[in-house]
Amino acid sequence: MFNTTNQAITNHDTEALIIGLYEAPKETQTVYETLNDTWNGQLDELVKSGDLSHQYGNISKLHTLGQMPAQRLYVVGLGNRNDLTVHGARQAFGKLFKQLAEDHVHHASLALASLACDNATPYVEAIGEALAMAPYQLETYHTDREEDRVDVTSLTVLTDDDSIIESAQTGYALGNGANVARHLVNLPSNLLTAADLAVFAENIANKHQFEIDVFDREQIEELGMGALLAVNQGSEDPPRFIVMRYQGLETWEAPVALVGKGITFDTGGYSLKGKDGIVGMKMDMGGAASVIGAMDAIGHIKPETNIMALIPATDNMVSHKAFKPDDVIVSMSGKTIEIRNTDAEGRLAMADAVTYAKQQGASKIVDIATLTGGVVVALGDQVTGAMTNNDAWYEELVNAADTEGELIWQLPYYDVFKKQVATSHIADLNNSPGRKAHAVLAGAFVGAFAEDTPWVHLDIAGTAMAESEHDLGPKGPTGAMARTLARTLMNQ
Repeated sequence: MFNTTNQAITNHDTEALIIGLYEAPKETQTVYETLNDTWNGQLDELVKSGDLSHQYGNISKLHTLGQMPAQRLYVVGLGNRNDLTVHGARQAFGKLFKQLAEDHVHHASLALASLACDNATPYVEAIGEALAMAPYQLETYHTDREEDRVDVTSLTVLTDDDSIIESAQTGYALGNGANVARHLVNLPSNLLTAADLAVFAENIANKHQFEIDVFDREQIEELGMGALLAVNQGSEDPPRFIVMRYQGLETWEAPVALVGKGITFDTGGYSLKGKDGIVGMKMDMGGAASVIGAMDAIGHIKPETNIMALIPATDNMVSHKAFKPDDVIVSMSGKTIEIRNTDAEGRLAMADAVTYAKQQGASKIVDIATLTGGVVVALGDQVTGAMTNNDAWYEELVNAADTEGELIWQLPYYDVFKKQVATSHIADLNNSPGRKAHAVLAGAFVGAFAEDTPWVHLDIAGTAMAESEHDLGPKGPTGAMARTLARTLMNQ
């Protein structure tokens, strides 16, 4: 996928030579000046005419017409050098790689010096992510579908530093992890039952030689996961509880636990969703998808930490066996729960998984779920909602998210909210105290099971899907937070 060469830019033979172009000053444009000399000043003329632009995000394509061995020159406008961020580079190169895919370019070469970076590592990682994510296409089921685009299959970096390849490969692994999550979220629920999700996780585990346990209904009953089982009661498809383990230290102890909501379809149960709200509920396992995507990236990057991925998987269906409002169930922790809303089912499944993490000695927990419509009302579709009981752990995750360009906003986790989820007159907790502060109360419910273990909750109900095509991918599943989770664990 990646290689390097120190060959001179004017002698390098490739399908597509890529350079970045800034506004000014000229000392950052040495690659441009070299090419301009080779073209006898014609590039300057193209800049003057507007056919070649340094405007941020602009992609210019030139046929070299025998002026140099490269067949085509692609120029990425990067704007002002002082304004370019790592995420800005990720998006600009994402736009470029989409263009290369449309042009059926199989191999491209990047003149790294044109980025004029004192520390190229984060920029090359970002470019590796963009190479994986931007040209990615979601699978469809059209019988007449034609493959009209092709991913760039390889990228040569023109540099003397061979170690830069590791950075590119790290970025590509992170981007591909997001693609894994996208693929899973895109699958219709009739093609992705809890059992199917478990098989997919097993394939990822086998690829990277992770340990994996998949618990069936009988084993889940033995574990005492009454909350997960309650959600599954109405279904014809049995539940699964998936446990993946990556050991990055000499001994298995104090793993960081990733908990992903795996509701493969959510009807709302007897608290049935409306005809508009029920469409798209195949994405309700987006948290599980992001966890599996993060684990795929971890398998390539191999950080020095112990990681446990936990996925409670089921659908939430309506039948004569389904759980009902007013039911009281017993969770794995022993806490009793009054059911006031069967459409507040994700937090039930997550509660048992968080309890399992604690029982297995997790040192830190992060749960991720398409949990509430309330977070979409509060934060829209560009920002993930978060809650925590530990500011230091939250800060680690936020730093990783900042690097990845994934936006997070911390929601309050006050005692008043903790008390509200314990207002049942008949049980320890109730799963739906009301519409006010809906997103916060859902997180507070999960937090009641994390107790004192450092915990971060991520609600990706808004960010799991994109309503339109964007620089880093297509319309549809985004793989939200898969890269952030993996990077957080890389930094442990």
